[in-house]
Amino acid sequence: MATERAEQIIESYFIATESDVMSAVIAVYTLLQNLSFSASQVSEVSTSVSELGMNIVKYVGDGVVSVAKVEEGNVLGVKIVAKDSGCGIANIEAALADNFSTGGSLGMGLPGVKRMMDEFEVESSPDNGTIVTAIKWKE
Repeated sequence: MATERAEQIIESYFIATESDVMSAVIAVYTLLQNLSFSASQVSEVSTSVSELGMNIVKYVGDGVVSVAKVEEGNVLGVKIVAKDSGCGIANIEAALADNFSTGGSLGMGLPGVKRMMDEFEVESSPDNGTIVTAIKWKE
């Protein structure tokens, strides 16, 4: 029988400016330190929040980044959900490829987040915007 996954939302951050992104990053950094995640994991999750938040600012204008504590059996994790109501990502597969960018950047944001996190999912459509969900399990 599969282990149940329990989830508790800790905080949600409205993102519209780079300052909002930095506030979310600092809060997540502090949260993960308090939950005794390793230094490398704190760095990876904080960087992921920064990338996802900046994508919201750059491509949509505003959205929300939520942070939840996740437990599966005796394993603790943190779940990051970045949600916007923009026009969606036209080609998710391309957006997840290194060096692909529609905004003139290096194109390492989403592929980097996918590599840094343990679980990663993108849902996107013109009618509903984009939702990126990523989980990092504590070592």
